[in-house]
Amino acid sequence: MDTAPLFHSSLSLVRYLTNTHKRPCCNSTPSRVSKTLDMDDLLEALLLGFSNSSSSSLDLSLERLLESRACDSDKNQVIQSALRLGSVLQEAAKKSERKRASMHNSITWPLPSDLTVKVFSMLDTQSLCHSAATCSMFNKCAMDPLCYANIDLTSIVPKVNNTVVCAMIHRAGKNLQSLKLGILPSPAVTTGSYRPMAYSINIPVDTSVFSWNDKRSRQGKESCVLTRSCLLSLSMDSGAAGALLRRLHLYNIDRMDNVALCTALSACPSLLDLEVVGLHVELRQTLGSVSTNCHFIERLSFESSKTGRDDSLKSPTCIDLVNGCPNLTSLALRGFKLQDHKVRVLVKGLRKLKFVDFSTSYSITGSFLRILGSGTNGQLLEVLILRDCMHLQEVEVARFLSAVLAGDCKLLRYLDISNREGLASEKDWYHRIYVPSSIPISRILEERPELCLLAEFPPEGSFVEIEQLIDSEVNSDTSLPSQLSSQTSDGSISMSLSESSYNSDQGSGNEDGQSQSASYATYEDSSDEVEFLVM
Repeated sequence: MDTAPLFHSSLSLVRYLTNTHKRPCCNSTPSRVSKTLDMDDLLEALLLGFSNSSSSSLDLSLERLLESRACDSDKNQVIQSALRLGSVLQEAAKKSERKRASMHNSITWPLPSDLTVKVFSMLDTQSLCHSAATCSMFNKCAMDPLCYANIDLTSIVPKVNNTVVCAMIHRAGKNLQSLKLGILPSPAVTTGSYRPMAYSINIPVDTSVFSWNDKRSRQGKESCVLTRSCLLSLSMDSGAAGALLRRLHLYNIDRMDNVALCTALSACPSLLDLEVVGLHVELRQTLGSVSTNCHFIERLSFESSKTGRDDSLKSPTCIDLVNGCPNLTSLALRGFKLQDHKVRVLVKGLRKLKFVDFSTSYSITGSFLRILGSGTNGQLLEVLILRDCMHLQEVEVARFLSAVLAGDCKLLRYLDISNREGLASEKDWYHRIYVPSSIPISRILEERPELCLLAEFPPEGSFVEIEQLIDSEVNSDTSLPSQLSSQTSDGSISMSLSESSYNSDQGSGNEDGQSQSASYATYEDSSDEVEFLVM
């Protein structure tokens, strides 16, 4: 086989690269056009010569070229030039291959670019990123801001950091409408520790798919951790990205704080849907920011990261929320200390409420239920969830269901009063009721067949010891004397002032949330501010 053309083309090309590497471009004598033509001719000769030869012929040509060099430095320079040539030639070939593939895809792809962008905008964020890595044409379409109108970066384990979030928000720009971040809770599972007594007809409402107060493991690499500045891009450029944001869902972002969340909310005046789960933020500050900045909000779902310990909500904050967010149709506040007089302000003032969820709220007795159905209150209510409210009393539930049978809350389709510890007695919440005989369940089943009544209770006698209950519901660093019952020296149990206030509040019967014979007092210490009723 004649290897002369390959040898001469290889020799010329290597010499050309070597001389070009040695001499500055400004000192080269050929013109740029002449150099380009020379390069084309040399490359063509090399490729044509190599197509008719084997790799061994190229090896022999390179060996002969090395032998023509006298000193080792020149030989090393030839080898390095050959390596650079191979690398540059390989990269150029790959680039040309991608370009031709993109041209082929653009010809064979049946959709125009604008329609392709529309299709990509319907993909979830992960699928969009995978599509962008397919080819240059898809990558170009996937970079369109419309594709990032709905950003979902939630996952079971940490996968993204602040840089990724900021890049996505920057791509969306003013087109951003929905943003979901954080570590998702596990899907809700039914409790299998007891055999429940359940009464239900149909399931007309799809409740939350997330379990309440799910403590997910949030361990992960530091490079995949979201911090308080992950929402900073919403406020940049005078809040351009957050101006049209409609939906914001945040799950289990440990390093998010009150200031960062409130700053982000201040940049989202068009927000309609806010969901916060497992963030270490205060209920009062968050609701205050929502009522100040998000006047069009329709759905608010907030779950405490510390069940039963956040007692920050005050009556003025409830009033501000009622006045600042009159369009609320769905309200879920789970795992907080919510006294009935505060809940009464919310339920009575928010006239458009259809969905209410106060699950795992520590202080609700159910006295606020008395205002539902009276006048315009509760007439639009479709879903009411009071699951695992520790102080929920049987007598209040029975009174409410009697009002429902009398014609109140005609649109109510779903009611959940289940409790893993049974319902509380009217006089002593330590006395648990596992078979609620006073609740007209049979009549409800007969007269309101469209209503799904969920009432799951454990067998009688499964209520845990009071000391265990205190340990599980309230952290040991909480101020127990002002919030929980104490045990006297003779072993009997006495109720503290704040505990007795639950009963005094539910017995007031005053719809404005304040008893005429009671006044508000505030006790302040170095850690908390506790609001209670003084008779």
